[in-house]
Amino acid sequence: MSAARVAVVRCESYDAGVVEAAVARGFELLGGAGRFVTAGERLVLKPNLLVSTASDKVTTTSPRVFEAVARELAAAGADLSWGDSPGIGSTEGVARRAGILEAAVALGIPMADFATPRQVSFPEGDFIKQFTVAEGAIAADGIVTLPRMKTHALTRMTGAVKNQFGCIPGVLKSEFHVRMPNVDAFSRMLVDLNRLLKPRLAVMDAIVAMEGNGPRSGDPRAVGVLLMSDDLVAVDATACRIMNLDPALVGTIVWGERLGLGSASDIELVGDELPIIEDFVVNRRAASTTGGGLGSPLGRKAIVPRPYVVAERCTKCGTCVRVCPVEPKAVQFPDGDKTLPPQHDYSRCIRCYCCQELCPERAIEVKTPLLGRLIHR
Repeated sequence: MSAARVAVVRCESYDAGVVEAAVARGFELLGGAGRFVTAGERLVLKPNLLVSTASDKVTTTSPRVFEAVARELAAAGADLSWGDSPGIGSTEGVARRAGILEAAVALGIPMADFATPRQVSFPEGDFIKQFTVAEGAIAADGIVTLPRMKTHALTRMTGAVKNQFGCIPGVLKSEFHVRMPNVDAFSRMLVDLNRLLKPRLAVMDAIVAMEGNGPRSGDPRAVGVLLMSDDLVAVDATACRIMNLDPALVGTIVWGERLGLGSASDIELVGDELPIIEDFVVNRRAASTTGGGLGSPLGRKAIVPRPYVVAERCTKCGTCVRVCPVEPKAVQFPDGDKTLPPQHDYSRCIRCYCCQELCPERAIEVKTPLLGRLIHR
């Protein structure tokens, strides 16, 4: 079996011409856009549209990357559409704020149906035998995933593999968090989802990545590359190398290689030199997202990192309360008083970090309890 090939292409800015040249070079290094599509095939472009925010906040995929990839695939004969199911808000509204909608309209690319759910049997699944996915994702002949390189409280990093979670419509995503609060189980589910959907190509936007309190509230970090490959596991493992993060700490990479989705250990890098950012701010503590026993009260309360509200940043908007997937809610306004910042009940909290992920004010952070810090040290 040949090594997974990942194209590493320097790209220092989001100037349209610079990005177009970089994407074109990436396709060249991989054998051309025609490798990934036959004329007339329906491909859906899957950007990361987590929430409604401008593209310069580095939460969503850059519209310049979206445009450049779309042009190359259209020139190769692809019949393109695009779509995602955001964590909050409508696809159209979030895409408009991110600049993706304007880019798609300018290129004449219609929006796929990412609101209508379709139940799909997947007997080959290792962990999940049936998924409910967006009609637009399953109806297409193939998916091209366009993630942004970011950190993540639960999975450490979010990239090519996790980007397909947006193919689960709306609130159905919350159900997976409730059913699979353990990061290991959640990662296995994501790998099975990718094995079902079989994305053909990943183009990772790492021109400016997100570090720290990702995937929404982190800080921009200039990296200056695009990563491209038909092996999504290899793309994520390569992104980990940039972050100076051991890929063996990322469940989607471990399970992705174990279940045959891709390779993390046999990768051929082509193109430019891979930047290694030694001080990239990312969780490198071994087992810190699982605590070695997430299902036990000790693991949850005393070891596993937990979200907390930074009161001085909180605007009491209630987003964290609305998106908490458990019932009764693990985060609530104290005694129903909406003039006070919400508080967490850690006996209910499943450590899915949805509140932290979707807080619009960067007012929720994740910290490790003292016992957890001592164990990880």
